[in-house]
Amino acid sequence: MSQCFSGAVSLHQRTCLRQRALLPSKATVYALRRSNTNALLSRCCPAKLRSSNTCSTVCSAAAGEMSLPNLDGGSIPFNPYPEGSAFLAKIKGLLFYTLTLILSIPLFISMLVMTPFVLLFDKYRRTAQHFVNNIWAKASTTPFYGVKIEGVENLPPASQPAVYVSNHQSFLDIFTLFHLNRPFKFVSKTSNFLIPIIGWSMFLTGHVKLNRMDKRSQLNCLKECGRLLGLGCSVLFFPEGTRTKDGKMAAFKKGAFSIAAKAKVPVVPVTLVGTGKLMPNGKENMVYNGSVRMIVHPAVQPTKADQMLLETRNAIASRLPAEAVLPQLSTKE
Repeated sequence: MSQCFSGAVSLHQRTCLRQRALLPSKATVYALRRSNTNALLSRCCPAKLRSSNTCSTVCSAAAGEMSLPNLDGGSIPFNPYPEGSAFLAKIKGLLFYTLTLILSIPLFISMLVMTPFVLLFDKYRRTAQHFVNNIWAKASTTPFYGVKIEGVENLPPASQPAVYVSNHQSFLDIFTLFHLNRPFKFVSKTSNFLIPIIGWSMFLTGHVKLNRMDKRSQLNCLKECGRLLGLGCSVLFFPEGTRTKDGKMAAFKKGAFSIAAKAKVPVVPVTLVGTGKLMPNGKENMVYNGSVRMIVHPAVQPTKADQMLLETRNAIASRLPAEAVLPQLSTKE
């Protein structure tokens, strides 16, 4: 594997020298990325394995360590750090949480009132309460940042169970994903359900509890998600397992894809771009200036879990800066 990355650096240096005298078109940029990957495949993998998804993914990631030429000259920079005044970001953070709390009170009361009817007529999907969640999330975020959604046509019908999978950059990811208008359940730490009003609303909506330090809880969480899919509910996963600390997408864990394969439901890959710069991990008291793009990719149809994982990760990574994607060296976890 070290040959892979040394080959990437060498190839990058030669490419940069060629590109100094010629300003490339966008088509040239994408062709260059593809040629880098193909060159590394020939170096890293035996001929019999070059069609392997795993081999292709590893070498694509190695090629991704190189900066591609920008249309304005130079290299496309990868900058995961927020821009703007930290003081103003703290003020915006305070306003964001204040607004969220103010909105939560009447909306939570409405959820309480409708709970008996929801349990009677829509016990598992709880579409009405998810609708309240949507209003809550959109009203909380709209004054602070915009959300542009691409690929809306790739969303399955709201009534179709699916596993939604996204990269995980920020505390704002959940708020942003509610803009998809799809009634999904998401997995959250058990302690979050104890937060007054917000945690209670998560309980009423039927989201799934997880104690990360308890293996039994992890198994029960996966079983519950599988059960919900069988009952017609959709489930949202962040397969990295936790929010990124350096802006780079980490390797995916296999659980979400094993569940989708077993339940024979599609996986819907979603790329989030920008939430990490708005509210970086570890700076949850701040909201910086910026906007968010959310890209919905074509659904990955149910097949073997390993293959679904690789196809989903490649789709999500395709809309991130190449330097922001760490290699997926294994699909065994």
